[in-house]
Amino acid sequence: MTGSDQPGSDRAGIDQAGSDQARNDKDRVVSPLADADDRLIEGALRPRRLAEFVGQGRVREQLSVVLEGALRRGRAPDHMLLSGPPGLGKTTIAMIIAAELGVPLRLTSGPAIERAGDLASVLSTLSEGEVMFIDEIHRVARPAEEMLYLAMEDFRVDVVVGKGPGATAIPLDIASFTLVGATTRAGLLPAPLRDRFGFTAHLDFYEPDELGVIVRRSAGLLGATLRDDGAEEIAGRSRGTPRIANRLLRRVRDFAEVRADGVITRRVARDALELYEVDENGLDRLDRAVLSALVSRFGGGPVGLSTLAVAVGEEPETVEVVAEPFLVRAGLIARTPRGRVATAAAWPQLGLPLPPGGPPGPGGAGLGGPGTLFD
Repeated sequence: MTGSDQPGSDRAGIDQAGSDQARNDKDRVVSPLADADDRLIEGALRPRRLAEFVGQGRVREQLSVVLEGALRRGRAPDHMLLSGPPGLGKTTIAMIIAAELGVPLRLTSGPAIERAGDLASVLSTLSEGEVMFIDEIHRVARPAEEMLYLAMEDFRVDVVVGKGPGATAIPLDIASFTLVGATTRAGLLPAPLRDRFGFTAHLDFYEPDELGVIVRRSAGLLGATLRDDGAEEIAGRSRGTPRIANRLLRRVRDFAEVRADGVITRRVARDALELYEVDENGLDRLDRAVLSALVSRFGGGPVGLSTLAVAVGEEPETVEVVAEPFLVRAGLIARTPRGRVATAAAWPQLGLPLPPGGPPGPGGAGLGGPGTLFD
């Protein structure tokens, strides 16, 4: 779909969904979204150089080649697009790109650019070679998005003076710059915008051993005493997300200082995370409520989203965008044309025996085919 094909009402609906998700998700200790406290502390914990960045080995290697080539040529590198779930380090990588190039970094976000004039005011003040970072770039307003096409390709913006038939477009040259865009929903980017990025990278979830390294580094910066077994316990419950790992570390540190001797061991980490209702697989209260309702009340499904949401006392959108992504990724539930179903792993997760006829989800015998209208 090109920029002119997507209706404005769709974009508004997406923005509203994103706002609702943020409100519902930020209150959870395992939320991948950043609140004000996270942003404040993350600034002190972020690695400053590519060599300090943990994980994402392939992306790190690709970036090192791109940046080294640009430095040798003495020119700004191609525009870069970073995609992936929240909390994996897209903003950190943008900051590292600017630091490695030795140039300033200008930060903004898609929702903040509502008009073409907002974007023009930023672009016209960029210095030569500067890095401009736009977070959630898929939410840039359509008029500004179309201005961005010209700026990325020709380093020029057209400023329209006047209105109606007498309006005149005045071309304004801008300094060559590198745009780094970040998005959690790459599929929503119009093709003309996506094609203008010379380098694209997708960030994947981290392995527990990588999160362990991150947690130990953060503990050192925070002045917390962390044992290796405590780091492993926190890393294993962090959903593969560094932001969650750092947040859990801070909560466990508080618990260790208040209710223990200040040393974070496996036992202290377990007790702390049990207090915050985060189990050994990273599931919290909402995750377990959805899973329990699906298994206990509906026999594993299939069940519709609205019905499942009523059963756990939440809005359907909260269940769909806050709880379901991790449950699906963990292999505990599946989305089917007939509704949500629990997989064979859901029953052991809740400490329950598998049903006699087998689970209805993938790999089970309960569904028996696609079903009919009268099932």
